[in-house]
Amino acid sequence: MKNIVIFASGAGSNARKIIDHFKGSDLARVTLILSNKADAGILKIAEREQIPAVLIDKELFFRGDTYVKLLQEAQADLIVLAGFLWKVPANLVQAFPGRIINIHPALLPKFGGKGMYGHFVHEAVLAAGEKESGITIHYVNEKYDEGAIILQERCAVSVDDTPETLARKVQVLEHTWFPVIVERLLTQ
Repeated sequence: MKNIVIFASGAGSNARKIIDHFKGSDLARVTLILSNKADAGILKIAEREQIPAVLIDKELFFRGDTYVKLLQEAQADLIVLAGFLWKVPANLVQAFPGRIINIHPALLPKFGGKGMYGHFVHEAVLAAGEKESGITIHYVNEKYDEGAIILQERCAVSVDDTPETLARKVQVLEHTWFPVIVERLLTQ
């Protein structure tokens, strides 16, 4: 049985889809959830699902190896960033090479980098007059949104789209593809 660790900052809809995908699976399970926000919805999901959760201490996260040790003790086979808004420190990336993935709500390399998350991404896509958007699932490296791309899936952008309608289209792709890619990576 493989162990999935999820990092999330928000409501946890992508994390929820991954948790549900692996319920009853013989392959893997979500064994730990970490969040940097005390009021994040993901923490309520963790409680309901009886998955251990840790509130990240910012100082310890960016200095030292507290979280490297925690993830090693948790025997994390795959670390999944599901709406996690902090840049992962280099020591964590180096401790788990090729085992940390992220989902981004746009077609990287466009509309990535620091501050490009959620509605900011969708507003930028619309302001640029893009005809398509989508998702990028990628490995995490030491730079924002620059790791090797695992998968991109697209959706059309219509002239009538708002950041909210585009977000809904992108979220459908996220919920469809993220659990599938997590499973694929764990079976390679």
